[in-house]
Amino acid sequence: MTLLELKPNQADGIAHAIRHACAPLPDPAHMIEFGVFFDPYIDSSKVVLLGEASHGTAEFYQARAAITRNLIENHGFNIIAVEADWPDAERIDRHVRHRNVRSYDAESFIRFPDWMWRNAEFEQFVSWLRSYNESLAPDRRVEFRGLDIYSLNSSLKAVLDYLQRIDPEEAIKARRRYACLTPWQERPAGYAHAILSGVQEECEPAVVAQLRELLARELDYAAADGEDFLDAAQNARIVATAEHYYRAMYRSGNDSWNLRDKHMFETLQKLLEYRPDAKAVVWAHNSHIGNAAATAMGWDGQFNIGELARIAYGEETLLVGFGTDRGTVAAADDWDQPVNVKAVNPSRPDSYERVFRQTAIPRSLTDLRGTRDRAVREVLSERRLERAIGVVYRPESEFYSHYFEAVLPEQFDCYVWFEETKAVNLLAAVRPQGVPETYPFGL
Repeated sequence: MTLLELKPNQADGIAHAIRHACAPLPDPAHMIEFGVFFDPYIDSSKVVLLGEASHGTAEFYQARAAITRNLIENHGFNIIAVEADWPDAERIDRHVRHRNVRSYDAESFIRFPDWMWRNAEFEQFVSWLRSYNESLAPDRRVEFRGLDIYSLNSSLKAVLDYLQRIDPEEAIKARRRYACLTPWQERPAGYAHAILSGVQEECEPAVVAQLRELLARELDYAAADGEDFLDAAQNARIVATAEHYYRAMYRSGNDSWNLRDKHMFETLQKLLEYRPDAKAVVWAHNSHIGNAAATAMGWDGQFNIGELARIAYGEETLLVGFGTDRGTVAAADDWDQPVNVKAVNPSRPDSYERVFRQTAIPRSLTDLRGTRDRAVREVLSERRLERAIGVVYRPESEFYSHYFEAVLPEQFDCYVWFEETKAVNLLAAVRPQGVPETYPFGL
């Protein structure tokens, strides 16, 4: 039987056929040793997108931290952009780049799902990045940015605070424009329902007008402090996008998904354009960083950051997927519910995860591009199921809730595999002894 005659449900046969191409990896806790395994894949990459199969898995954070450290130290990467809200990431950025902390800065990542970033694995990386940046000139330091759109409340406040400091008269006008959204800024999902009910008029004209007004004053404002203007302009964009997003949620799942990923990709583009010689590493879920065109998402009309990056940057883009078979994960039963440590079911026999489990290699890196072994790419190119666990995990309905069809070699350039993983370690709500006042996770 040749490789191409294997059936997609024969996980054992496929595993045997690809095992030689699955390079064993060290423990990601050994950051330097783990990171260098990815050197042959970097080449001329300008954007490296690092995924995760679940939002609450320790090994995925450790692996991304190790790869990112290598990208920074040895390949000139200077931007980290993550699936997180801009204002939260801005506080991390001020901490790691030793920038002044603003008087209104609060803790980072206190909104659901806080454990995505308030965990020990991520905190350790933040600590390393702050230390690494300390010896560099301010304009050479690695920045940390958020790509997401869920910060309507804090972004709106950030725009008003910025204008109050730099142009109080414009702040008065901005408050009038944002007054339309003010009743909903703490509960934005209710905004769309109010529109559908006829209780509320759309606020789009007002928030778009505010964004345009702010951008029109860029020369004057940025001259005072370019970093602060960048922050204010991005928050104004988030307000405008979030207003659109919450209206789209009630119309079509595809519309809201595409709007969100389009915003995240455009934010990434702006960061790359803003900084000379920019190279960015992106941390987000597999569903955002893999090529959506190779998944059921894309076949249903959705696109994502990975697909847009591939179109925009071509061979300068590297898409790295992650997977696991079993273990534990930090996740909630439903949106806005408490986090729990849950057991992850072993993978289904008809999934890609089962194929890699059957290789019997605990940790591995597999080249899916076909540049080294075309047959491996071809044998993996039959559609199979793939698992995605987000901030919600429902093991009792896992097939319907968390599996989708994909073509793995078209979705990712390479694949990082962990046979068994464990949940992230949640941070205690206490400031560790000896950390600086700028520490972004303390109470």
